[in-house]
Amino acid sequence: MKKFILLTLLGALGLVPLRSAAQVKLNINIGSQPLWGPVGYDRVDYYYLPAIESYYNVPKKQFVYLNNNNWVFSNSLPSRYSGYDLYNGYKVVINSPAPYKYFKNHKVKYAKYKSNHSQSVIRNSKNPKYNVVKGKSKHATYNKSKASNGKGNGGHKGNGKQGGKH
Repeated sequence: MKKFILLTLLGALGLVPLRSAAQVKLNINIGSQPLWGPVGYDRVDYYYLPAIESYYNVPKKQFVYLNNNNWVFSNSLPSRYSGYDLYNGYKVVINSPAPYKYFKNHKVKYAKYKSNHSQSVIRNSKNPKYNVVKGKSKHATYNKSKASNGKGNGGHKGNGKQGGKH
């Protein structure tokens, strides 16, 4: 019993290695990110789209936007955003559940990105890690003419970087 107590004390002091219960969980969802998503991210929960003050849930492939003060979850954007180009609009990566609960904060914090069109998107990336998003193997060639027009009404596939990490 004394030996057990001594080993426990030494382990607590870090002098004797004890079995570690620490786990490392690596979550990558590159294949779930849309072609219009910004490059540079291995994992994305949501994009905040400052120009239209809406969100996109990457795992569920759903847009989240306000309609009459209620959050709507939909596979496409409403007609009022039909002119919005997902490939040119800035996306802020937010890795937290239900970011729309903090919309008032995001609206102010990311307002400066509303007219920013400098973000690189997955569709244009030459990085091989996005081949899974583009649906090509090492030997296949990606045909951009078959890609969605990026207008936000249903043609979304796969992700990426730039924008704030949360």
